[in-house]
Amino acid sequence: MEIIKSVKNSRVKTWQKLQTKKGRQASQTYLLDGWHLVQEAINHEGKLHALMGTAEQLAEHQEELPLGVPVFEITDEIAKKLSDLVTPQGIFAEVSLPTATREPQFIHDGAWLFLDGIQDPGNVGTMVRTADAAGFAGVVFGQGSVDPYSPKALRAMQGSQFHLVTTTGDLAKWTASFTQNGMNVYGTQLDPQAADVFTIPAQTQFALIMGNEGQGMQPELAGMTTQNLYIPITGQAESLNVAVAAGVAMFSLKAR
Repeated sequence: MEIIKSVKNSRVKTWQKLQTKKGRQASQTYLLDGWHLVQEAINHEGKLHALMGTAEQLAEHQEELPLGVPVFEITDEIAKKLSDLVTPQGIFAEVSLPTATREPQFIHDGAWLFLDGIQDPGNVGTMVRTADAAGFAGVVFGQGSVDPYSPKALRAMQGSQFHLVTTTGDLAKWTASFTQNGMNVYGTQLDPQAADVFTIPAQTQFALIMGNEGQGMQPELAGMTTQNLYIPITGQAESLNVAVAAGVAMFSLKAR
């Protein structure tokens, strides 16, 4: 086990770059911050490149660390450099990004969540975690959606990216492929033709599109769906947060 004490160490500088989308794309890896996320990667066969932790954290989790993965002991000062939290836990892992973009023509099974231009990383992470909880097969991040492997999004996911498929793609192609293969694709939009989500029978194979926080779905996608849906609001609020709305729709539509 190598011990690193300087924040200027080349490895530390490389790991710091994983806090940015550019750095993640260059290395095709991302950084997990905190034992729960590291443990999820270990337990669900995430491809780990390195484990980094303070002496205290490595000692605490010594028996749970996987064999064959390089382990680096770091200082509290380095831990603060690697985390965007004020008080980091002090244990990290460098993990591979998903290796390839999935093609829609090969996937026509289960329930899928399509994210169209979702901008807030907390919303993205929450929706992935909720899709996992609702028993969805996967999540497709469309053009304009925020990087789901940013630190804030990862904290909101809580490791759910290891439990279902996550991929990027052209949502128009995904929608067309699903509908051509007899699967319903539902959008969420307030328009005169939209149906109450609670009137739609629960099912096992379909896709649900959630649109941008402010603008909703792209008009092109809205015109391609099987049916657009709305969530009836009986109180005084004008609308729901997109992640909350996604949760309501996913649990309403997904047959158990």
